[in-house]
Order: sequence, then C-alpha cells, then structure tokens
Amino acid sequence: MPPLPDHLDAISRTVHEALRGWAAAHGQHDIPGWDEAPDWMHASTRESVLHALENGGADGRSQHEQWLAQKTRDGWTWGAKKDVAARTHPLMIPYDQLPDWERRKDALINALARALA
Repeated sequence: MPPLPDHLDAISRTVHEALRGWAAAHGQHDIPGWDEAPDWMHASTRESVLHALENGGADGRSQHEQWLAQKTRDGWTWGAKKDVAARTHPLMIPYDQLPDWERRKDALINALARALA
C-alpha cells in the first residue's frame, strides 16, 4: 500500500533534508531547507521518493534515470552550472559519468525512502 499523502510529505521532507546535508558535506551549499524550498523542488523530491517506494529493487542508476527523465520533462537541460532560471544542471549526464558522491546520493534516496516508509 502506498504511503498516505501526509506520510509521503514526511518522508520527502526527511529525504530532502538528508540530501541537503549530504550535498553540503560535498561542497554544494545551494539547496534550501524544505520550508524555504520552492514547490518544484518539493515535487521533485516526492517523485524521487515515490520511485524508490514503487520500485523496491531500484538502484542508484534507476533513481538517477528517473531524475533525468523528470528534469527533461520539466524543460531542464545540461549546463556547466546549475541555473534554476535557465533550467540547466551539470549532473544531467549518464549515471556512469557521475562523481562517486553523486552516485552514492542516488542510492541514499532509495535507502532512506524505503527505511522511512
């Protein structure tokens, strides 16, 4: 049974904050806290959590591919720098080209979502 909407929000908030800490530990300090994050960021996190919960055997590669599809659908493209206004992101690359810390982040999303469900 899928989580209830309020449970999904609680899981998504926790995943978001954990990923924010993970990113900061790796030099990325541009992710706002959940309460300050824009709606599109909330929606993105919820989609990633749902993907993890609905695809129990999904790995980090699957999570990244889901994120790429989501970003592409929403009009984002690759860019050397993350730019929300221009909708560019440097991590819109194949999974095998991601830095190790980013691949581990994708696995972390899956592990956290499943542990909290």
